[in-house]
Amino acid sequence: MAHKQAKISTPKKSLTELSALGMDPDSIAKDYKRYFSHTLGRDKNCKSVHYLYTALAYTLRDRLMERWKNTKYAYDESNCKRAYYMSLEFLMGRALGNAMLNLGIQDETARAMFDHGIVLEEISERETDAGLGNGGLGRLAACFLDSCATLQLPVMGYGIRYEYGMFRQHIAGGNQIEEPDHWLRDGNPWELERPEFTQRVRYGGYTERYRDHSGELRVRWVGTHAVLAVPYDVPVPGYRNGTINTLRLWHSAATDEFDLGEFNAGSYPESVAAKNDAEHITMVLYPNDASENGKELRLRQQYFLASASLQDILRNWISRHGKDFSQFSAKNHFQLNDTHPTCVVPELMRLLMDEHEMSWDMAWEITSNTVAYTNHTLLPEALEKWPVRIFSNLLPRLLEIILEINARYLSQISRRWPGDIDRLRRMSVIEEGADPQIRMAYLAIVASFSVNGVAALHSHLLEQTLFRDFYELWPKKFNNKTNGVTQRRWLAWANPSLAGLITEKIGENWITDLSQLKQLAIHAEDSKFRAKWHEAHQINKIRLAALVKQDCGVSFDASALFDVQVKRIHEYKRQLLNILHVIHLYDRIKRNDIANWTQRCVLIGGKAAPGYAMAKNIIKLVCNVADVINNDPDVGDKLKVAFIPNYRVTAMEIICPGTDLSEQISTAGKEASGTGNMKFMMNGALTIGTLDGANIEMREEVGEENFFLFGLTAEEVETGRVNHDPNSIIEADEDLHRVMQLLCSGHFNQFEPNIFDPIIHSLTSNGDYWMTIADFRSFIDAQQKAAEAFQDQEKWTRMSILNTATSGKFSSDRTILEYNKDIWKLEPIKALPVD
Repeated sequence: MAHKQAKISTPKKSLTELSALGMDPDSIAKDYKRYFSHTLGRDKNCKSVHYLYTALAYTLRDRLMERWKNTKYAYDESNCKRAYYMSLEFLMGRALGNAMLNLGIQDETARAMFDHGIVLEEISERETDAGLGNGGLGRLAACFLDSCATLQLPVMGYGIRYEYGMFRQHIAGGNQIEEPDHWLRDGNPWELERPEFTQRVRYGGYTERYRDHSGELRVRWVGTHAVLAVPYDVPVPGYRNGTINTLRLWHSAATDEFDLGEFNAGSYPESVAAKNDAEHITMVLYPNDASENGKELRLRQQYFLASASLQDILRNWISRHGKDFSQFSAKNHFQLNDTHPTCVVPELMRLLMDEHEMSWDMAWEITSNTVAYTNHTLLPEALEKWPVRIFSNLLPRLLEIILEINARYLSQISRRWPGDIDRLRRMSVIEEGADPQIRMAYLAIVASFSVNGVAALHSHLLEQTLFRDFYELWPKKFNNKTNGVTQRRWLAWANPSLAGLITEKIGENWITDLSQLKQLAIHAEDSKFRAKWHEAHQINKIRLAALVKQDCGVSFDASALFDVQVKRIHEYKRQLLNILHVIHLYDRIKRNDIANWTQRCVLIGGKAAPGYAMAKNIIKLVCNVADVINNDPDVGDKLKVAFIPNYRVTAMEIICPGTDLSEQISTAGKEASGTGNMKFMMNGALTIGTLDGANIEMREEVGEENFFLFGLTAEEVETGRVNHDPNSIIEADEDLHRVMQLLCSGHFNQFEPNIFDPIIHSLTSNGDYWMTIADFRSFIDAQQKAAEAFQDQEKWTRMSILNTATSGKFSSDRTILEYNKDIWKLEPIKALPVD
């Protein structure tokens, strides 16, 4: 008997009409009990903190959900212009605290938990960091999404849901050991799978030409193999305004689970090969691209993000506007967070031409008016380039489009500068050679209507050096957007003792308008306020000391100067210069040069890329120096050194508020902006730094008397390299000579001969490229000034207050307002109220 086809019923509107959830402790407790007992199926014998945490996450997510839906309804009903933030990294950190803060129910939640005998702080610790980024780039993206939601701007984030995030760093014998960070092992209660919006992403195959129904010559991409891009949505709450924006993360899956024929034939590995290949795309954050396979996988990831996201955006547009794309560029903007998402350019062209039958000119008009590009690096080697041969095999249709873009664009250059062959070669998207490369940054610039740097110096250097040719061609494209960080997480949440004191003195408006902090400046002269400030800071230092003791086994005295450098390990960031200063202090102690000594605790942290041998060697040096110093009875408490393992967002939330002196010591002209520098300043730390990145603007805001400046300028770095002789500087500087003698003699590696030779050679034989030797004397002189200033705690506290008071410019809210004013031009949309 034939079965009748099931009738698909449309749910009544009443299905989604629910009474608003209560925000009081009793309502929270009631929902919490239901989730714990019924949804999670736990009973009175359950002792797992995981389920206590998950039940609370679901309870809070429900309250986000009703506001999330109303935000979407408001955007749809207003037919508003939208922006999409495309990033291969989103370093979101933990979500529980952020949800409570932005919903305004911290106290209510704590009370609900307390009534059940649960300590909120204990279950909060159960949450793992969503480590979907390497560092500053990904954390910036997270801060930007927070600001967009708080400013009620219709901005959606697109990224990748990596199964394994940034590796977990373990230190063994002073060596970095990378351990997998399977952050999704126990699930993620904050995400919402949206399989109905799954997209197909294609690779390989070949192209063929054909005539469409109108006789137009078209191209189709055939013979491909596809993978599925399954979206998972994460809520991004604004600060107590009812707006919940969306971060959509793509997970890769196979189109078929396995080949049943292969399986039945006994070839199990072959039967699941397609499934495994598909899932590898989103398996690991940034695979090591030192090998050919690694390069291909990374390109697969970048195209996967671009294609899935664009198909999703076009799907949404068509659902609301049909096939009419006449207003598409007026209603949509794509912000590329660095070069990683640049495949957006040829993929959007492909979709518009091949799938929606537009002419080249129409497709280019849309593409070049919707794409905007943010550059985050001044290092030429960090500008991504992909071999043409890899593109040819993996993305043949995109390669054709890139070559056409380049040909048309080069003809434009030829008209502007006839016969200038050298300029054509310099500016071509294709770098010729034995193995031709696609310059992705150039492609992004050519196709974008806006190109911005992320600090005033960075943007200036882009225009005058790295992208000078492009600036001469399109000066109006270029602009600056100095980075910022969200004060909600980095002050209101991370530093409750100081945040409470600030609110007590000037009110709470600073949480959404950081410029309000300038009101603190007049209170820097109030001795009673300084005493309260100092007391709040000491609470944070004790908390940081406990973390260092727990993770490093080193005891920090909270009365000492806490000197901190935490960031990705890289030669240009000059952790090496920091440790040379530490060796100098050690040498002084050993020589009994300790008159007027300032007790100091030095904390260094950060991860080295798995394939970056020099960075790993620097970590080893830091750990060896720390081991010698911490175990030398002559040193005692005068100097302590620790390397904190597995630096991450959650650790920074403790490190940042407890820091006295923030090390921002990169080689001038190499750090695009920095954001850690801003977090430290916002929390009252004083900065020792070069005129690099946003340091320049920070110093302008706080005043040179409240900033410890040292080192060569960016211009001096470039001109000084010509005649730079590090060995003559070493010989002429007695302090530096003794430091290098300790390093070269093997004092810090007595049982590991020659392990630090690469570091020594980089400073001496290889020309001191990062100008570490060149800046040494200036650095230790500035450090001595900082040490002397710290001895006058009244003066230091006054300087600390002024750093916080003048940090208002460095809110990501200000940055996003500038992006919106100059690039996106979105209208703020109020979310519909929760009834």
